Amino acid sequence: MLEIIGMSVEDAIAIEKCGADRIELVSALTEGGLTPSFGLIEAVVNKVNIPVNVMIRHHAKSFVYSDEDISIMVRDIEKVKEIGANGVVFGMLDSNNNIREDQLITLLEAAKGLDVTYHRAIDETDVIKSINILNKYNGITNVLTSAGKGNIADNIDKINQMKKNSKHIKVLLGGGLNFDNIRNIKELTQNTDFHFGTAVRVDKSPFGEIDEEKLIKLVNILNN
Repeated sequence: MLEIIGMSVEDAIAIEKCGADRIELVSALTEGGLTPSFGLIEAVVNKVNIPVNVMIRHHAKSFVYSDEDISIMVRDIEKVKEIGANGVVFGMLDSNNNIREDQLITLLEAAKGLDVTYHRAIDETDVIKSINILNKYNGITNVLTSAGKGNIADNIDKINQMKKNSKHIKVLLGGGLNFDNIRNIKELTQNTDFHFGTAVRVDKSPFGEIDEEKLIKLVNILNN
């Protein structure tokens, strides 16, 4: 399964055309991805046939959220559900970089019926401890991770440990994947789910368009 970050209707059309399997729809890629406008979500969902998962993150200050923040995120999830997107992407931590379970439970309740990805906030934590915590919640479908800090290619052992411990959760590898390391990481982890952002954009720029030639090449690498 190949998920590609999209930021526009044009991105979404290109991602589907090139053979990727799912879109993670965001705004402000330079900020790590924020919640896109409801107008954009609706336009993309109505334009493509592949699943669209929407980032739920209205500020880039940190992954530590107030009660007011969580209320906003709940409302955003409700709107995403009304629009008909496939899923949502979120993650929350406490001030000690542990998963904030009470807030997680609140957002999972709002997201019932949707595909849920716990995003790379997990990489700020002890990832093995955290995957065991996330396992308690059947509402979580995927975890997007590079298995902690540092270069993803150096985290193979942790990736394999996360996969071993993940139970019902799919490990979605992302953050630092590129054409130089994807074959080796795929072989060493035997992982099947991958997430790409700037590596498939023109000039690897967060402001660049989807490079269709690169994306088609990536789809072929992962399918062979």
